[in-house]
Amino acid sequence: MKANIIVGLIVAMIACCVSGSCARRITGEKVMRKTLRVPRTEDFTVNGKGDASAWEKAEWEPLNLRRSGRHQYKTRIKMLYSRTGLYVLMDAEDRHITATMDEDFLDLWNEDVFEFFLWPDERYPVYLEYEISPLGFELPILIPNFEGQFLGWRPWHYEGERKTQKATSIIGGPKQSGAKITGWKAEVFVPYDLLKPLQNVPPQSETRWRANFYRVDYDDDKSTSWDWARVGPSFHEFEKFGVLIFE
Repeated sequence: MKANIIVGLIVAMIACCVSGSCARRITGEKVMRKTLRVPRTEDFTVNGKGDASAWEKAEWEPLNLRRSGRHQYKTRIKMLYSRTGLYVLMDAEDRHITATMDEDFLDLWNEDVFEFFLWPDERYPVYLEYEISPLGFELPILIPNFEGQFLGWRPWHYEGERKTQKATSIIGGPKQSGAKITGWKAEVFVPYDLLKPLQNVPPQSETRWRANFYRVDYDDDKSTSWDWARVGPSFHEFEKFGVLIFE
């Protein structure tokens, strides 16, 4: 009886793979989920330039122009983690600073912006969304996403060890709205204390998180966007996020 069951399972698996559906499930997940290995570092102070020696441990990872992209600007990121938090560095080509907002917690995505989403525990559809403009203003929010219904919640007691460290620098021009430039950088430290009460935090060696990185630019009144792991119309398609592996 057991032999018949085993033979039946094998036949079903062969039929599945011949039809191609098994191959799609097995290989498709590997193709869809990009992977970034994150080196460990001692803590350091961010200055927006990305010139700390710790960054030499990390390799540049390119973001990919989305189909609607009008400008072929290169965009790339690096990432590190420490005992107390995560470091993210973005380097982008650009021609103009299309940013006028001069406060934190505004709708920064409507102007030039760099974004990253951190989803530490796949058991729960809740993740951190972080945005920063070329002028250095930020939007850190926690996103509960249930069947595509989501709304950002601002951090409470956002101060002290719960507050991010962040800075930006401009290349080829002044840091002011409308300036002609050749590029900009953003450097952010996210403390683990800010991620509470998300689970699977802090990461240990070989811990896996899901994540994605984005950029939006508005030069010449044309919206251009980039992503790391390819998503569809919405940046909030968290099931398509890539994978971070902490070394």
